[in-house]
Amino acid sequence: MSPTPGNVKTHSPHLSQTLPKARILAILFVCILTPLFSNAQSLYTELESYKADLSTLNRKYTNRHSEEYFERIDRHYSDWLNQLDKIDFGDLDRDAQIDYLIFKNKLTKDRYFHQQSYASYKDVMHVASFSGPLSDFYTQRRKGTKPDAQKLAGVFKETTEKVKSLHRSLEKSSPFDSWQKAELASDAIHSLQSNVEEAFGFYNGYDPEFSWWMKMPFEELNESLTAYKTFLKEHYQNTLVKDDGSGIIGKPIGKIALEKELEFEYIPYSPEELIAEAEKQFAWCEEEMLKASNELGYGNDWKAAIEYVKNTYVAPGTWPEDIYFLAEEAIQFLEDRDLITIPELAKETWRMRMMSPEAQRINPFFLGGEVIQISYPTSTMSHEEKMMSMRGNNPHFSRATVQHELIPGHHLQGYMMQRHKPYRSLFSTPFWIEGWALYWEIALWDKSFPKSPEDKVGMLFWRMHRCARIIFSLNYHLEKMSPQEAIDFLVDKVGHERANAEAEVRRSFEGRYGPLYQIAYMVGGLQLYALKDELVESGKMPEKEFHDLILQNNSIPIEILRIVLSGEEVKKNYTTNWKFLENLDIPHR
Repeated sequence: MSPTPGNVKTHSPHLSQTLPKARILAILFVCILTPLFSNAQSLYTELESYKADLSTLNRKYTNRHSEEYFERIDRHYSDWLNQLDKIDFGDLDRDAQIDYLIFKNKLTKDRYFHQQSYASYKDVMHVASFSGPLSDFYTQRRKGTKPDAQKLAGVFKETTEKVKSLHRSLEKSSPFDSWQKAELASDAIHSLQSNVEEAFGFYNGYDPEFSWWMKMPFEELNESLTAYKTFLKEHYQNTLVKDDGSGIIGKPIGKIALEKELEFEYIPYSPEELIAEAEKQFAWCEEEMLKASNELGYGNDWKAAIEYVKNTYVAPGTWPEDIYFLAEEAIQFLEDRDLITIPELAKETWRMRMMSPEAQRINPFFLGGEVIQISYPTSTMSHEEKMMSMRGNNPHFSRATVQHELIPGHHLQGYMMQRHKPYRSLFSTPFWIEGWALYWEIALWDKSFPKSPEDKVGMLFWRMHRCARIIFSLNYHLEKMSPQEAIDFLVDKVGHERANAEAEVRRSFEGRYGPLYQIAYMVGGLQLYALKDELVESGKMPEKEFHDLILQNNSIPIEILRIVLSGEEVKKNYTTNWKFLENLDIPHR
């Protein structure tokens, strides 16, 4: 409601007789401006509608390896881009203008990679050349159409023969030139099979005529599809990416795709420039590691110092207590210096659990968030696996990673993301997610968080690791480094246990991470550090306010976060231009 003076009747024709002129002008000013402010739009409704629309379409069109699906989802992106273009950018409030920028970027990015996926599907869609009648069957099922069961039984029998014939034909042909194509072909058949199975279940038992005619034809078709998709998954040879002895076979995406990925993340640097920066950061880490090594009495043999620190591991069974101590220590350090707001409930509700031996083979270190997953050996592991796990998760290495996973890192992030602009989770980016946790590793180093030379070795080990991730992952995607060379690099240059290095590289190239995920830690951290130089070190903003505002704006590209915090004009057609490395006032460059 608009403000109304206590005893003033706004309908009175004698307002000028009861109020001073200055107050009358103030009331009129408010009345004039109120419609202007109330007309300012947000994009909350549009963003929620977009998510709901996409979710609805994905529930409707369940065969995600079909032309129907690819074309319908592409139209969804196109429709929303057109709808966004019709919005009056100037009529949006500032937050909504920020949302407009990153929403349009996300739509453009998602459509681009969706179209790339469609192109990949077209390369293998010949393996489902028999699928037309089956697609007709499950699309008619959506309408509840009663099928001609006798005729459909004949169609299924005929299709089964086509599947078997194509299976035999492909057995004699050249295999796919990569495991990715073979897996995609197999997935396409699996997706088709699942949709046919669902449609069969819809009618079976409810339509007596359908059940009588279709039971055997369906079982025979289903059996042939199972054999066929199993064959396709193994029908490849690695002519594009060869096994270099590591057993890790990923898919380098190449320079052009890397540059496109960086563009969508608002990173105005080439892969080569980022590698050069990582090498500078790594060189600084080596210099500091030498200092810590000398403090420990190992001279310039810093790898010997790392070996010493690895052997400070704690006895089996005692590690969870130490994790709790390290978590509480980090929180106390932050609060003593009033560096960030930490809600009491966030401190109260983090939890821990042990990681399974199987999971530790993929991720040999902590995973975190509200629940910190502890990687430490179990009785089922071999002696070698136990020692590698304990040595790689010693207290001094972990002092840099417990706070990374909990507070002020991922747990505090997740807590705040659920409470501040939660709709922005749609725009989630690893440069904000992982960059924030890595930024704190740098910031805490600057604030003398490491108490001893052993602590310094532990924190430097992880910092070198983040630099190494940039170097080996970008070089891999540029096809300049193989998985085995990446493993050797982590062992020889960083000091990893070999099994841990193998798990790290496998996770990077065969896991579900995007090609930029591994570089996002250090690059995102450097972006936030550069932003701190601009806003905090310059005296424009208190440090605590800076940290709080980062979390209160949720997960958005850091270059866009810079616009938010700096107060600069939001431009509708903004493109990446922030050369954050050039102005980075960091002592180790």
